[in-house]
Amino acid sequence: MQGNLTALLITVFIVLTVVLIGFIAGRDKSSRSSVEEWSVGGRRFGPLLVWLLVGADLFTAYTFLGLTSTAYSSGSIAFFAIPYFIIGCFISYFFLPKLWEVSKKHKLTTLADYAKGRFDSKFLSLLIAIVGVFMLIPYIDLQLAGIQDTLTVAGTGFINVKVVVIVSFFLVALYTFFSGIKGPTYTAIIKDILVWVIMLFLVVSLPIIHFGGWGSMIDKLVVESPQLLTIPTTGLKGIPWFLTASIVSGLALFMWAHAITGVFTAKSADALRKNAIYLPLYNIVLLLVIFLGFYAFHVLPEGSDPRFALLHLIQMSFGGVLQGLAYSTIALASLIPCSIMAIGASNLFANNIYRDFINPKVEPAKLTMITRSMVFVVIGLALIFGMLFPTALVSLQLLGVSGMVQIFPAIVFSLFWRNQTKEATIIGLIVGLIVTFTVYATGKTFGIYEGFWGLLANVLSLVILNPVFVKNTKHKTNPIIDQLFTEQQGLEMEIRKDA
Repeated sequence: MQGNLTALLITVFIVLTVVLIGFIAGRDKSSRSSVEEWSVGGRRFGPLLVWLLVGADLFTAYTFLGLTSTAYSSGSIAFFAIPYFIIGCFISYFFLPKLWEVSKKHKLTTLADYAKGRFDSKFLSLLIAIVGVFMLIPYIDLQLAGIQDTLTVAGTGFINVKVVVIVSFFLVALYTFFSGIKGPTYTAIIKDILVWVIMLFLVVSLPIIHFGGWGSMIDKLVVESPQLLTIPTTGLKGIPWFLTASIVSGLALFMWAHAITGVFTAKSADALRKNAIYLPLYNIVLLLVIFLGFYAFHVLPEGSDPRFALLHLIQMSFGGVLQGLAYSTIALASLIPCSIMAIGASNLFANNIYRDFINPKVEPAKLTMITRSMVFVVIGLALIFGMLFPTALVSLQLLGVSGMVQIFPAIVFSLFWRNQTKEATIIGLIVGLIVTFTVYATGKTFGIYEGFWGLLANVLSLVILNPVFVKNTKHKTNPIIDQLFTEQQGLEMEIRKDA
């Protein structure tokens, strides 16, 4: 299909305007004065900014294009995104405030920092950092694919898409290097407003345009494609896959480096509790986006590429102005999360690989510059990888979820389990990763999400082996253990006395 010049110009204008705002957000030199300022904004963001920032980095172009594509090709399996997000937010209410309090007191900016301090183990920290960086690269690639697909539909016949994508990501890397977390935070406000307005407009208007209303559209779905509205009871992606995918994805949600970066910007633990309560409101958008895939199934010509389902649906339904607003929303949903992901990955590499293993005596100013500079490396690697292996991105990102959930026991269990040992935790993590990659490579999932098998092996290894090593841990202490358990016990005793 030929692109639409008006849509393309609007998309480019909005994206460049938002990138400029990203640069302006970092005009104060304090935003890049230290790793803590650059990566987590000095932990000064209130509930609304945290809600917008976390929403911006979790609801990406892949969310909209991927869910629509899945709904178009596989039907109601796409609905697994609804329970998994609720699971992730529910459990975050209980562990993120505690994790934030530790990170605030000890100036931690990554989960690997926490693991190193909690277990006195640089090796465990290194494992978590490596998993975090390598699992995040395919996720950044998906943002690359999102803007590339958007520009392909909008700009065919007018631009060289690959050149524009490379320039776009270079600009994002530049404003991230310059502004740190403040850049994507303030641009996230624009992106999230567009997401709510444009996506709600699409789900209201498209049924009217193509079916005469929601009622007629639902009737058509029920009569002509009931398979889209039911989860398969047999096959590799049936109800067991749906349940385990929801659980694993929910547990992994805040293990991602970009998600925890948003969390650590909060100015208080209470801001995170409020975030856990109100963040599921985004499920309204998710639920309706899935229906866009059902619309596309009935509107697009048979044999259409599912990858472009949402984009082609927009293209054939609206004129240039509305196309441009919709395309720019999807483009921003690619670029802004990419910025936050690059911050998370750069932070892991600079702090937990370079500082801990390559140059332990590095000066704070030099470490800050290395952390900022790694943005270009991370985004550059993502660009190269995405262009060399474009068809592998979705499967690798799903594998990334299975990989990231393996650090859940090391992080979340240890916030509540005083005698969890580093040895059993390390073995559990390694076993979980080996099982996950083995199941993925062999395809022997038995209808269960790959990461579930890995997590099961991980937890069993931890629980079974922990008693073997617990003698060395039972009386061991450090500042983080004291804060998590000794100080908490003292506070509870004071409360009981007052009562």
